[in-house]
Amino acid sequence: MTRLSPLRLATAAPLLLVLAACADTEHGTAARTQAPLAEAPAPATAAPAPRPGAIVGGAGTQAAAYDVATPEQRAAATAPATGGRELGRATVSLGNPAEQGFWLRTPLVSTETPGRVVAANGQSVNVTLIPATGTGGRLSLSAFQALGLPLTSLPSVQVFTR
Repeated sequence: MTRLSPLRLATAAPLLLVLAACADTEHGTAARTQAPLAEAPAPATAAPAPRPGAIVGGAGTQAAAYDVATPEQRAAATAPATGGRELGRATVSLGNPAEQGFWLRTPLVSTETPGRVVAANGQSVNVTLIPATGTGGRLSLSAFQALGLPLTSLPSVQVFTR
């Protein structure tokens, strides 16, 4: 019988451990030996229903928890508005959720100005237009949710001044 050199033995040892672990499987899937986990007790107060497009973040946090706009701010942002000058269309993504308020960072403006964004679904929201470089835009979490847009989407919106 051939004797293995220490280098070959060191190389083969991890492979042997893997093979040994495979011996404890059933049809290539590890056998389950643990009892199923008990369901966690329901919280004393029910969490608010997530808004459309809500995502689950770290530790089960709903996106709605990060949207801290007051009812007054939400009412002002979703109040009907018409007129203004159309600046163009922009493909937007979710902006920094830590930056609160109703805003759109876009290269369509050179100075901060009041504006309005209209989504393809017909929903509109009043926002502050903030100058940005590049293409497209970043839309605030509150504005995304007011428009009923999925947070992971890249929607095209019409941008207007007010």
